[in-house]
Amino acid sequence: MPRQGDRRHSPRVELYERIVAAIDDGTFPPGAKLPPEPELAALLGVSRPGLREVLILLQEDGVITRRQGAGSTVNQLPPAPGLERLLPVETLLGPGTVRCRRRAVELEEPTDFSGYHLRLAPAERACFWETVVEVDGAAACFAHEWAADRSALRAADPALAAALGDPPKAPARPGDGDGPATTMLAAFLDTGCTLTARGTLGATVLGKERGEAISRPPETPAMLLTQTVSAAGRPVLAAKYLFPSGAPLLSLTPRR
Repeated sequence: MPRQGDRRHSPRVELYERIVAAIDDGTFPPGAKLPPEPELAALLGVSRPGLREVLILLQEDGVITRRQGAGSTVNQLPPAPGLERLLPVETLLGPGTVRCRRRAVELEEPTDFSGYHLRLAPAERACFWETVVEVDGAAACFAHEWAADRSALRAADPALAAALGDPPKAPARPGDGDGPATTMLAAFLDTGCTLTARGTLGATVLGKERGEAISRPPETPAMLLTQTVSAAGRPVLAAKYLFPSGAPLLSLTPRR
């Protein structure tokens, strides 16, 4: 599958993920045939050549089987590209003394990233948290997390909306708030709701603003983990987790 860019999906990657999401939510269950290419292209609002490229990628990844004259059949749920269990970065970065420091809490209009991954309407607002996760006093991860509009959260499970607390009246400044902070994913997992996720791993650089926050050069290499978390079949959280070079090793268990 093509790699995801740091700021924006390419149309091919977006189309790949739309089809994968339709398989995940049961629109095209394992064993089902996808609609013929002209019908599927019209349904998705894309060109047939663009769709054909993505179908080839899905076949290469083992998601579908394509046979001349027989169409495309869904083989299986897409292979999990990341973690064995859905865990917050606080757990992945242990052992050590892990502390979260909240840098921002805002209600935002949909961005390219949050609008696409959370399926936000233009009038809806995402709750955004920026959190620095420190291990033994050193910054190990920048967590940028967006929650779906509160009405969507309540529809999925009222506990998810409650986990965010009261909507912010104004953007929080770095250092605001005296209570213990967590990542948004940790807060959602603490509700006990059944959550599923898909993620991608990539490489990027720290950037100017984040570099200044931890006194590191902006060109510092970093690993980028993106995740889309769903509850009751709808996306409720989209996140970017940035791990600068020198951060503790992540504790991961690969799938068989």
